[in-house]
Amino acid sequence: MSEVSVITIDGPAGSGKGTIAQRVAGILSWQILDSGALYRLVAHAALNKQCSFDDHAGLADIARHLDVTFQAQDTGGVLSILEGADVTTAIRSETAGEAASKVAAVPEVREALLERQRAFAQLPGLVADGRDMGTVVFPHATLKIYLTASAEVRAQRRLKQLKDHGLNANLAGLISDIQERDARDMNRTHAPLKPAEDAFIIDTSELSIDEVVAKVIGFYESH
Repeated sequence: MSEVSVITIDGPAGSGKGTIAQRVAGILSWQILDSGALYRLVAHAALNKQCSFDDHAGLADIARHLDVTFQAQDTGGVLSILEGADVTTAIRSETAGEAASKVAAVPEVREALLERQRAFAQLPGLVADGRDMGTVVFPHATLKIYLTASAEVRAQRRLKQLKDHGLNANLAGLISDIQERDARDMNRTHAPLKPAEDAFIIDTSELSIDEVVAKVIGFYESH
């Protein structure tokens, strides 16, 4: 893994890390890891198997044996296939996001997924997005980025994303959900959401996607 260049992009929900990671990976022709999808998939599988979120051993077992594949699309998106079924849309709902945040707070689940995530570091390089990519999963990454934005801006982005997928939501509820999720992610005992000490912090509230991508590429080239 030490021979493979890794760019980590961490940040709270709605900060734009998934979009930026895909764009940066495309520009560099690197591998990509959407770690959040793994936690959403564990939560989705747990709900399907009627495994309680209080059953930490059961959740860890699901994480270790997760039957999942990611299939890149010509449009630039990635399909998430769980046990042979396309669950790409299902795991992007607000309910799935809330469930994923609860599952991600379970140390046994994080440990079960740790090596699985690190295995994504393959040549020619990896762009990894999540909440602890630069602090825990890839502490020696080539470049660490931490994206942030106000809760209001992130809620507006999420509302548009949900509407684009034909899903309903209201802005006030999304703001409240994001604030609750931030508090849970930042205050959990194991691998809390925070910038790595050597991360470049970018506030995306007033920046376009192209502007953020340019900053990330600039930081990488300067390295």
